[in-house]
Amino acid sequence: MIALTPRFLFIAVIFVTCLLVSNITAVKLIDVWGYVIPGAIVIFPISYIIGDVLTEVYGFAKARTVIWIGFGANLFAVGTFMLVGALPAAGFWEHGDAYATILGATPRILAASFAAYLIGEFTNSYILARLKVAMAGRHLWVRTLGSSIIAQTLDSGVFITIAFFGVFPTEVLVTLILTQIVFKLGYEVLATPITYAVVGWLKKSEGVDHFDNATSFNPFALSKSGD
Repeated sequence: MIALTPRFLFIAVIFVTCLLVSNITAVKLIDVWGYVIPGAIVIFPISYIIGDVLTEVYGFAKARTVIWIGFGANLFAVGTFMLVGALPAAGFWEHGDAYATILGATPRILAASFAAYLIGEFTNSYILARLKVAMAGRHLWVRTLGSSIIAQTLDSGVFITIAFFGVFPTEVLVTLILTQIVFKLGYEVLATPITYAVVGWLKKSEGVDHFDNATSFNPFALSKSGD
């Protein structure tokens, strides 16, 4: 069984932090070379890179745990924002609309965000783990980018579709999805040398290079088989 070392816990904390920060910054739409994308693009792709590191070094079961911790932390944050937003404001405080704009979210957007996160992260981890076994641990860049292409496509497709179907024309939705996919994958391509360095350092310092030969890939499994 892989111990919960300080390095593992540090990586897990970074993952959850990136997730929470990206969900808050996503409310700002930014213009990049004429393309409109959520501000979360600055930080959110890092969660996929960290997911790659977790799965590659520690295995799917450990990554699964961190993914659910991230989900729980995000749910707690959203619930807190909603609770505070519902409380009566001080008479002299005039920023209720600003608070609602930045920290509030409609049920539809929340559903889109949660669904996209779970589908994308679990798909990424599953494919990476399977490819590692199939490729005997070789060609890390092929595995990280291959899993990300599918996972990021699902992530962006699920979020944009659930959040904005019927709000924007189909061609606009397709453009939004493709733009996000391109930017996210480009981010990961540029970060590949860093991914290699972090993975190599962790495997050496932790003495771990997990292969998911006997792991349960059920996202809801509590068993640590193959861990």
